[in-house]
Amino acid sequence: MTECAVILAGGQASRMGGGDKGRLMLGDQSLIERVIDRITPQVDAVVLNANGDPSRFDDLGLPVVADSIGDFPGPLAGILAGMDWAAEQGHEWLISVAADTPSFPLDLVERLSGYDTPVVLAATPDPERGRLPQPTFGRWQVALRHDLRAALSDGVRKIRQWTQAQGETLVVFDEGDFFNINTPEDLAWAEQHLT
Repeated sequence: MTECAVILAGGQASRMGGGDKGRLMLGDQSLIERVIDRITPQVDAVVLNANGDPSRFDDLGLPVVADSIGDFPGPLAGILAGMDWAAEQGHEWLISVAADTPSFPLDLVERLSGYDTPVVLAATPDPERGRLPQPTFGRWQVALRHDLRAALSDGVRKIRQWTQAQGETLVVFDEGDFFNINTPEDLAWAEQHLT
């Protein structure tokens, strides 16, 4: 493996009342601990993207990188932070995963890695559109970071607005593979079905 991964934990968690959503408990582990346990065996190195005081994550034993673009521009800024870190570590590819999605596939990296396009995004089946992209789960060519920085500076915020311009592949996983926890109701459902 020559992949590294960024766990995107830089959001504001407004629908959960703020704070670090990844710290919510699901069974006997926090969401972010579950994510770390799932992604670590699939890659060579993991970095956490989070804003604010990085020392609050010291117990996780991961390097922490903040967005380099202010005003919470969304997950693309976290991907850029991960790309910059990956470049410093000598990696050509970055895998992104979300801190609020505790049961993504254990073969995520393997399945995203079989394509030549500069961006490969996970998707799930959708009865109306055929494929529903899960754009925080992807494989990104680190060399794109300069183009991404320019796009963010120009105001681009939607992931697919940028990825479609780069050339992307969508890889369809099973329905439910990327259940993410945005609300207290989502957490209650996960406690019933994922623990």
